[in-house]
Amino acid sequence: MIKRLYDWTMALGQSPYALWALAAVAFAESSFFPIPPDILMIPMILAAPHRAFLIAGVAMLSSVLGGMFGYFIGWGLFDTIGQPIFDFYGKGDYVTEFNTKFNEYGAWAVLIAGITPFPYKVITIMSGWTGLSLPVFIVSSIVARGVRFFLVATLLWKFGEPIRDFIEKRLGLVFIAFVALLVLGFAAVKLV
Repeated sequence: MIKRLYDWTMALGQSPYALWALAAVAFAESSFFPIPPDILMIPMILAAPHRAFLIAGVAMLSSVLGGMFGYFIGWGLFDTIGQPIFDFYGKGDYVTEFNTKFNEYGAWAVLIAGITPFPYKVITIMSGWTGLSLPVFIVSSIVARGVRFFLVATLLWKFGEPIRDFIEKRLGLVFIAFVALLVLGFAAVKLV
């Protein structure tokens, strides 16, 4: 099933409606869809590098709006929609335990999930379910999704096809290392 979704998503990236398709995939991925918008962004930017930042902007805006839909799922529809999504991603058993600490570090959770390969949709739903401040959620989402999509766009715009393999295979690890360094940096500042 995932392979068919991947192939379908790649075909959308080549269509004349690619920008609209990207917006739809970025929106859906932030709340329930398993395929990340990067899969559409990469071929779109490689085909039209002069539109790299427009493409990243559409992905960011749509992803944040989709994240707000995920927030709504958590806030008002957790039992009927949110819990099955958590169960699908193997996070169902951690919901109650995670809820007790989430709002204390909610902005960080949104930032980390928005940048790294961790399923962002899990955090958007959790943010609504736990009642994380909506403005904090929105600002954190804009920053995280902006960093993620504009970094990919910049790398593709600057280096083109040679960077594609790196992005598709290793960018998640780079984002995780970046977040780890960021967290360590803030911890070091608190200690000093």
